[in-house]
Amino acid sequence: MSNLKIEPILCRAGSMDNYAWLLIDEESGQSAVVDPSEAAPIINRCQELNVKPDYIFNTHHHYDHTDANLELKQLYGAKIVGGAADSKRIPGLDIALEDGDTFNLGESQAQIIRVDGHTIGHILWYFPEAKALFTGDTLFNLCIGGLFEGTAEMMFESLQKIKELPNDVNFYPGHEYTIHGIGFARYFNPHSQILKQYIENAENKLNQGKPAAPVTLGVEKQCNPYLQALSPASLKNLCSG
Repeated sequence: MSNLKIEPILCRAGSMDNYAWLLIDEESGQSAVVDPSEAAPIINRCQELNVKPDYIFNTHHHYDHTDANLELKQLYGAKIVGGAADSKRIPGLDIALEDGDTFNLGESQAQIIRVDGHTIGHILWYFPEAKALFTGDTLFNLCIGGLFEGTAEMMFESLQKIKELPNDVNFYPGHEYTIHGIGFARYFNPHSQILKQYIENAENKLNQGKPAAPVTLGVEKQCNPYLQALSPASLKNLCSG
């Protein structure tokens, strides 16, 4: 049984609506911040919880996922961990990991999954025992990240890696973009009761000032039109539509 506690921290509220995720391995006390885009809200939440992060986990190099790297590193002495293919673009990177590597946060072990598409060298942080997947800008609620550096073929292959993971895994994206995905999801799944319930649950959370995440991959696979694409060509059509 995993003892990984996961805390959402809203950053860049109202502009990009990033979410950093504070991970606390309750057995060892070690902690990490996933994709810190803004220092102040992270520092405030860490003070409230009396936590000093040991690590910063980056999914990719974009500034709205790494802007607080150096400030948090200086403040806490945290080591910055990211993908090897992104090693020259992540500020302050200390530890570079390859696809298939593992990394331990105390007693909680993460598997690294490379997912090119949004960027080249983007990685997922997957904690099998905790049933938690941190998807950065690859997978959002009801949508996916834009193809800034990669191709539809790359993104399709990356989404297949996600679809192969167990249905009971919860995923935690790097932005709150649920509202942006609802219309498209309804268009492709107009009669889905699962999607209807998904939207109701998401709207309830959002109205309380909470992120829609986490959602299980099993539900996401049935509601997200991009995960339902059967070929790179169909995914490309979705991305261009």
